This record gives sequence, C-alpha cells and structure tokens, in this order.
Amino acid sequence: MRPVGLPEIPERTVVVARAAFPKGSLAIRVRDRLSEVFADEPFAGAFGVRGAPGLSPGVLSLVTVLQYCEDLTDRQAAAMTVRAIDWKYALGMELSDTGFDASVLSRFRSRLADHGMERVVFDRLLEHCREAGLVAAGGKQRTDSTHVISAVRDLNRLELAGESVRAALEALAVAAPSWLAGRIDVVEFAERYGPRVDGWRMPSSQTKRERLAQVFGQDALALCRAAWAAGTPVWIREIEAVGLLRQVLVQTYIVRSDARGRQVIRKRDADDGVPPGHLRLASPYDADARWAAKGEDLFWMGYKVHLTETCGTLPEAEAEAGAGAGAGAGAGAGAGAGMMPNRI
Repeated sequence: MRPVGLPEIPERTVVVARAAFPKGSLAIRVRDRLSEVFADEPFAGAFGVRGAPGLSPGVLSLVTVLQYCEDLTDRQAAAMTVRAIDWKYALGMELSDTGFDASVLSRFRSRLADHGMERVVFDRLLEHCREAGLVAAGGKQRTDSTHVISAVRDLNRLELAGESVRAALEALAVAAPSWLAGRIDVVEFAERYGPRVDGWRMPSSQTKRERLAQVFGQDALALCRAAWAAGTPVWIREIEAVGLLRQVLVQTYIVRSDARGRQVIRKRDADDGVPPGHLRLASPYDADARWAAKGEDLFWMGYKVHLTETCGTLPEAEAEAGAGAGAGAGAGAGAGAGMMPNRI
C-alpha cells in the first residue's frame, strides 16, 4: 500500500456532479466535509510494503460507509462506483472509470477484522466531530433496548440436540469426509440425520421421544469423543459446528456411571441444572442467538440491541429557553402578587 488518501477530484467530474446535484447529496457532502477522515495511513499496518500497490483503503472505507448508509450489497456498491456521479465525485474518480470488482469489499472487511481495525473510521470521525465542536463530553443520554429476532428456527431441547448432530455431520462431510466415514456408520447416520430434525416428524409417544433423545445424545458423544481423540487432527475440533455440538452436548446431557461402573448418558433434568441463559445455545446455526424475555408478554429467540441517544439541547436553544423562562417567571410573579389578596 502507498498512503495517498482520497485522490483529487477530476475537474470534469466536479462540473458534472455539481450540475447533476445542484443541492448536493450525501456522497458529495461527505467528500466536501469529511475527506480528511478517510485517510490511508491508519490502515498501513494491515497491508504489506512489497508488491504491486492495491486499492486505497481510504477509498474502500468511504465506499463501505456509503454502502451502509444506502443499504447496498457488495455488488450494488461496486456498481454505484461506476454509474453514480455523486459517488464518483466522493471517490475522486474519472467519469470513465470502471470501478473495481465487488469481491474487493469483502476482502477489505476481512482484512480490517483480522487486524482489529473495525473502529478506525469511527474513531477518526468522532475525533473530527469533537474538534469541530459537534460533540463534547458530559450532557445527558438515554438508553433503551429492543428485541431483534434471529433468522433461525425455534427449536426445543430435543430438536436442538438432533439438529446439532446433523449440523456437525454436514460440516464434517464437507471438511473431512474420509475421517468421518471411518468413525460412523454412514448408512445409519444418513437415514437418521438426512432430513432436518423437526418436531412434527418425531414420535408422539413420550417413551419413544425419550429414547430418541438418548440416541441423539449417544451420537453426539461418539462424535465428540472421536473429534477429541488423541490421534485426531486438531483442525477437526476447530470446525465451528463441532465446537457447537460439544456445547449442546454439555448443556443438554449428563454422563454418569451406573451401578456397574459403566458410563451412561442421559438428558439433564431440573436437578442436574442447566447453563445460564447468556451461555445456553439456542441454535446450531447461530452461536449468538439466545432465548430472552422483556416484560411479561414479550419472548423471543435472537438478540437484544441497546440504543443510546443524546438528549441535550444546543446552547442557543438553552439561552432562548432561559430568556423565555425568565420573562414567564416575571409575568407569573406579577400575576401572583395581584391575585394573592384574593386568595387570602
């Protein structure tokens, strides 16, 4: 990477953009007022010093911000750099510039995440606003939370146990098919876990459901023991679905020795305890989703997002409010004085 920052805006691009957007646009205002925020130097640690120069990280970070503001996919954002005049203005591009491939944006985000640089642009923007007097310390804030429903199925404990085994099998079938085939009966497991585990297709008898839960637990334990065996490659147990299966196994089942000293697995009951809600998995496909409640009527599986907003007033508004309050207080005092004898 060669730190250069946002390129100068070509003269023809300026003329066309000003003519097309006489009142400006979001992209144009960002370029005119916040261009120093999108610099290359803060990203230098994430890029090499040898080889052909890549795209400017300052430009890509600006594209990412505009993409978020307009709720665009990577392909749509890459297309905007080609056909949107105000985006060309913001990025300092020639009108004939054909932009870049959409895959560049995902690779750029991955690079930032790998080097812990997700907050670089936000911190620079906050510093810019502080220096401009737009934000300051102190003041009043209010915070509230709202629920966000996850895009996964609601599963009961039995469904979660079976679906977690199924998810691990599918991941291992792709990543390590030969290893998996040497440790399970492929035909039997394919028949049991071929279709997704669904409560509608489970037996209605409580005894049969308990037996099915036992089978799910035995299969999960066998997979986990194979994955954590001494001769198993370490990367097998690092597969996300395998790690989640282990968590589900611990939170759903308990392994104990019977009277004969044999290890048996059974489903946890109320006396065995369960992990706290913030650790308890709710889906093998979303490790962050949790069951939650708010109040007495709202229950959901997903997340809880906290929103904070400032609720202070501008100095000019406070001055006007103070002047109005003083005048009102004087008028109120005079009225009160005139009415006091009547009250007495």
